[in-house]
Amino acid sequence: MTDSENRDDCLTHRQYMELALIEAEKAFLADEVPVGAVLVDGQGNILSANYNQPIFLHDPTAHAEILVLRNAGQKIQNYRFLNTTLYVTVEPCLMCMGAIIHARVSHVVFGANDPKWGAAGSLYELQADVRLNHHPKITRGVCEAQCRKLMKDFFNQKRK
Repeated sequence: MTDSENRDDCLTHRQYMELALIEAEKAFLADEVPVGAVLVDGQGNILSANYNQPIFLHDPTAHAEILVLRNAGQKIQNYRFLNTTLYVTVEPCLMCMGAIIHARVSHVVFGANDPKWGAAGSLYELQADVRLNHHPKITRGVCEAQCRKLMKDFFNQKRK
C-alpha cells in the first residue's frame, strides 16, 4: 500500500467517524451516553447509523453498535455483515464485540478507548481470542480527541 492510499484510507475513516460523532451528539442531546456508530459496506455505502438509546428504549442492549447491526440486518435481510466496517466513537464493550464477532463484521474503527468496558484492546481483546472463529481487524484512535471530549463533556455535565 502506498502512502497516498494510506492517506485516503485515513481520510475515509475520518469522514465516517465524523458521521458517527453526529450520531453520538444525538445521544448527548437525548441525555444518553454519547456513543454513535455507522456500519459501511465494502463499497462505502452506509448500511445503518445510530446512537446509544438504552434509557429511551428501556433496553440495556440498545447500544449504538447493536442498534446499527439490527437495522442493517433488516435492511439487507441477513445477519452476516461480511466485508463491512463498523465505525464507533468509543471502543465497543464485551456485549457489542460479541455481536460484532457473531455478525462477522470485517473491521472495527473506533475513536476513544474505554478502559472500564472496552473489549477491543483496553480491558479485553475479544477480537484476538484464538478460540473464536472470527477476528475483525481493529483500528483505534480515529478522531480520538473529539470522541473523548464528547464523553468527558457528558459526564462532567452529569456530575454538576
